[in-house]
Amino acid sequence: QVQLVESGGGLVQAGGSLRLSCSASRGKFVIMMMGWYRQSPGKQRELVAGLGINGPNLVRYDDSVKGRFTISRARATDTVYLQMNSLQSEDTAVYYCYARVRGGMENYWGQGTQVTVSS
Repeated sequence: QVQLVESGGGLVQAGGSLRLSCSASRGKFVIMMMGWYRQSPGKQRELVAGLGINGPNLVRYDDSVKGRFTISRARATDTVYLQMNSLQSEDTAVYYCYARVRGGMENYWGQGTQVTVSS
């Protein structure tokens, strides 16, 4: 099975920056997409950003983070990064890395990392 390990969350003041990292141990699976969802208490989990890995060159951002967040990947490994700039209190959430494999119908999930932005 694909296993995802993520890190980089923490406490930051409004206007500050954080960088999230997610590394996949995929075995023989071919990963097609990786990225992050986030979830705040009482709200649905929502897509933040996604990136095509071994398929089409796709990148997707939620409208609320466009121009502030940038998703990228290391070329030699299945590791993705989310650079988060100009953080706002509304960005406070648990961020969950996800991966979609070729032929898969559901996402694999990381353990989650807490991002807290103070006003």
